[in-house]
Amino acid sequence: MQSINRFLYGPTPEEKVRQWQIKLRGESRQLDREIRQLDAETRKARAAVKQHAVRGDVKSARILAREVVRSDKQKDRLSVSKARLGSIGTQLTQQMAMIKVTGSLQKSTEIMKLSNALIKLPQISQTMREMSMEMTKAGIMEEMLDDTLDLEEDDELLDEADAEVDKVLAELTDGKLGMAGSVGTELPASQNKLEEEETERTMEQYRQQLNGLLSG
Repeated sequence: MQSINRFLYGPTPEEKVRQWQIKLRGESRQLDREIRQLDAETRKARAAVKQHAVRGDVKSARILAREVVRSDKQKDRLSVSKARLGSIGTQLTQQMAMIKVTGSLQKSTEIMKLSNALIKLPQISQTMREMSMEMTKAGIMEEMLDDTLDLEEDDELLDEADAEVDKVLAELTDGKLGMAGSVGTELPASQNKLEEEETERTMEQYRQQLNGLLSG
């Protein structure tokens, strides 16, 4: 009988909630993996900043420090998003309890607010849009989320103030480098062309690895 009802009417409210919670846990694990990868690449970039600082390569140190700043901000963004996924999971657990009392899912402005915020994260945007449509049909949300929501521009992660980069440089080099000039500072004349080429290759490797994670 239960199978017939599922065929005729679709999943029960309890089954829908369990399916959503499974999806949320899967997305949370994915964010955990990205955070770990970001941490690993950021540690390499931080070590490279110190190496360039020791060699007196201000330009390379500042460019890599800017990547570290971007990485830290992205990690914060992913961590906040993971917390929001957890909050939705908690709200759905409460929905499960209400089903036993009312027999149906209830509208939730909190779930809608959290889902709106999570749709802005590229890594989980598609999953959250699909879940939002399902929740709208199930009566948890009053209306479908608007596609015209303002998304956080990736450029915001690129455009960091020099003062903030200076703070990162000072932290990574024990205060020895930070106010040493702008990104455009020239390399010391004593550095030969071979060293410049090797530095550029190393920097490009770190930047590509970090950019792959930051734009994912």
